[in-house]
Amino acid sequence: MRTAVAELSDEDFAQPSGCAGWLVRDLVCHLVIDAQDVLITLVTPTDAEPTRDAVTYWKVSDTPPTGDDPLDALTVRLAAAYQDPGLLKFHLDDIGSAAGRAAELADPAVRVSTQGEVLTAGDYLSAYVLEWTLHHLDLIAHLPHVAEPPAEGLARTREILEKIAGTAFPESFSDEDALLVGTGRRAPTDAEKAELGELAAKLPFVIG
Repeated sequence: MRTAVAELSDEDFAQPSGCAGWLVRDLVCHLVIDAQDVLITLVTPTDAEPTRDAVTYWKVSDTPPTGDDPLDALTVRLAAAYQDPGLLKFHLDDIGSAAGRAAELADPAVRVSTQGEVLTAGDYLSAYVLEWTLHHLDLIAHLPHVAEPPAEGLARTREILEKIAGTAFPESFSDEDALLVGTGRRAPTDAEKAELGELAAKLPFVIG
């Protein structure tokens, strides 16, 4: 994803993203904040028992975000402060690469604390596979020339989403389509609704 952002043109940053109310620049700013969260969490160990895992870490609703949340609005203002997209690229690459190195060095069994919950580092990082894979799809929503998420990340994210949903998506759905339709990023076609059957009535699974 850092590579995809690094290859964006200045004009790409002004395009809409797949996140309601956010331009691409706003989404990239959010990714910077995410990377900071990873760094902070991985150096916040605890001896407490885990309260969440990679699946139960997520809160699920059926109401898509509108972009009006105060934190979403703060992200938009922060992104605008960068002015030069090159600075935003640099910040994500700088902090994102540090977060990646920290993840590689982390002991998966170590317990860490974040947002009042306790997870193993392995579960926490698995949860972020979902976070960043979905946001990679948001990044390219209106930028078809930008590289897609890696197949391994798409497959792992689908696996987590299916555990959240408590059921599997039809095998005819690609991993990307299962994620887009399952999280409400794209409405299912009539043919897809027929294949989804009873699951169609439960969609979307809005994850946050």
